[in-house]
Amino acid sequence: MSLILNIDTALDSASICLTKDEEMVQLAFNENQKDHAAWIHTAIAELLKKNNYTIKQLEAVAVSIGPGSYTGLRVGLAAAKGLCFALNIPLITVSTLEIMAFAVKNEVTDLICPLIDARRMEVFMAVYNTAVEEITPAHALIIDETSFASLLASHKVLFCGNGCIKLKQLINNTNASFCDITHNASHLSALSKIRFSKKEFSNLAYTEPLYIKEFYSQDRRS
Repeated sequence: MSLILNIDTALDSASICLTKDEEMVQLAFNENQKDHAAWIHTAIAELLKKNNYTIKQLEAVAVSIGPGSYTGLRVGLAAAKGLCFALNIPLITVSTLEIMAFAVKNEVTDLICPLIDARRMEVFMAVYNTAVEEITPAHALIIDETSFASLLASHKVLFCGNGCIKLKQLINNTNASFCDITHNASHLSALSKIRFSKKEFSNLAYTEPLYIKEFYSQDRRS
């Protein structure tokens, strides 16, 4: 039995999702990236009140840990940590790339490669199999016409995420396909339930966002 709050503010669109046991209670969105910090606490309070729960009934908080927007990751993790500290409940963290891969897992037959736009021709990426098991760890990559050539030589790869826009212009390979399905906190909730059942919790004192690399100066405005 679990009541879990799921928070995703890693990219442009933020969302929160409340799940009770195996069921999603409600999902809420905010499309204005600059407003994530002002939106999130009010949205959490309204979500709980609308569904007749109190904040003290939460049993865990899950958050998308990155990579993503520098500011967005700080907003989400700060909110999650604050609730966990105040309520003395566990914190669950999940890679943004894993959440993105989970969102499209029913569309693939081989490999999934989520891509997050990291400015200019760079992306944050990882590779997962159809069971959303990590094949290639998260890292930054500057893409060009030869990117993924060795992977595509022997695998069909489904690319997803906002980094696909740049990649589509560079790659012409029959083993490459692109998906415009976007993730949200409901996909995070499916993964957080598994971690909750296995008691795979993160350390409240030492957990930090997964930036992968130093953020660009433009991200200060994101």
